[in-house]
Amino acid sequence: METTIPTDGVPLLELRKICKSFPGVRALTDVDLQLYAGEVHMLLGENGAGKSSLMKVLFGAYRADSGEFFSNGQPITIESPADAKRLGIAVIFQEFSLVPHLTIAQNIYLGREPRNRFGLIDHRKMHLDARAALEELGLAYDTHAYAADLGVAQQQMVEIAKALSHHARVVVMDEPTAAISDREAEALFSVVRKLRESGVAIVYISHRMKEVFDLGDRVTVLRDGRLVQSMLATAATPDELIALMVGRAVGTVYKRQYFGEPGKVALDVRQLTTTTGVRGVDLQVRCGEIVGLSGLVGAGRTEVVRAVFGADPIQTGQVTVFGEAVTGGPHKVAAMGVGLIPENRKQEGLALKRSVHENLLTSSLWKLFPRGWYQAEKARSATKALIDSLRIAPGDPNKCARVLSGGNQQKIVIGKWLSAGCRLFIFDEPTRGIDIGAKTEIFNLIENLIKDGAAVLLISSELTEIVHVCDRAYVMREGVVSGELPRENLSEQNILRLAMHGS
Repeated sequence: METTIPTDGVPLLELRKICKSFPGVRALTDVDLQLYAGEVHMLLGENGAGKSSLMKVLFGAYRADSGEFFSNGQPITIESPADAKRLGIAVIFQEFSLVPHLTIAQNIYLGREPRNRFGLIDHRKMHLDARAALEELGLAYDTHAYAADLGVAQQQMVEIAKALSHHARVVVMDEPTAAISDREAEALFSVVRKLRESGVAIVYISHRMKEVFDLGDRVTVLRDGRLVQSMLATAATPDELIALMVGRAVGTVYKRQYFGEPGKVALDVRQLTTTTGVRGVDLQVRCGEIVGLSGLVGAGRTEVVRAVFGADPIQTGQVTVFGEAVTGGPHKVAAMGVGLIPENRKQEGLALKRSVHENLLTSSLWKLFPRGWYQAEKARSATKALIDSLRIAPGDPNKCARVLSGGNQQKIVIGKWLSAGCRLFIFDEPTRGIDIGAKTEIFNLIENLIKDGAAVLLISSELTEIVHVCDRAYVMREGVVSGELPRENLSEQNILRLAMHGS
């Protein structure tokens, strides 16, 4: 660790040598973090760098395997959220904890409602106190309004008021502007500045460079679960921070082969706008090429492919597959030759309680038996051919899909679309949750698809995968395509630059 921050003064809260592991994954290794009163501490890192894990350890949602905690220089213990709350630590996660059918006041004081001398809830005092907590933030909300009727930005403000009503000394904000407008973000920034002026220590997780330099006093960068560097925000530039975030030696886990110029257009998306936050997206995928769709979590990548596949409605714009406009739902789109390997294969890609045989043929029965007469021997033969070509292990077609490894489950999802005769494959996080050997096999399968003339659109949060697997890539930011990178300009730094500040 390199530190370029003055060390005078005692941190309000300090974490030293924090380590946390999960089965097969080292999430945090010897991470240090110092939080000072009256400062906004920006926490940066790629997806999977360890930011959320560190904050969950800080809040007691995860128990650290090793490491120490200090408050004003004195050792403390944080083993549960109750410990964190008692110490004045509040975390505002991206998924809010408000109860929709309760009022603002009820949400702020849920579980600790003021009582009158008869032991009954003092509703008048609760609303007065809630109003006072909101006024501290410069807000004049009706405390009788239900949480379900509030916008995302308003819910966020109520979460902050709730945290302050606990007398929080440390407030963690995880991507607080991810789902709100610029105007709402300005109101949030005003609140953040008020908290800083009142002596609260703020941890602010963001992927937006403008916020880092507009709000941040200090910056800490994590990479692969380790602390890379902490510094004053005034001592850094956007390019320097991006370099720190991606500065690991890039190990090529897969060596890509190229097969000449791509063929005809398989997918043509024009000015795609959806109710799920996608705005005016243009992209194109040709046969014989792998096109990446990159961006940070929440940028709109999955929303684009769900609209392409007919799973989400298209508001405006047009999607064309092999020259034919997409107008129907997933069943019709699949019949046009499109296969979606979804981000959550267990929930959306597989019937886990069914056999390998049943899963492999679930999308191709209409093709195998166009007259509706099921032939058991023909079905078994088709399944065996897929198991052999995809090297699915174990090779027992009657094995329940639930008991297979993640890599073999992913092969089954690919196999069901191969059996259906698909020529355009959309992969959404295809290597998530699988080991390095299985990743290489998945990449080899993808390469074989394009070698045979298919087209592939690939979403991955692993920037190394986009860089080493794709012919070119589109980068998304806040629901729009912020840029397209040809193969010669495809690098982690360029992807992050487009993903974080659009240029």
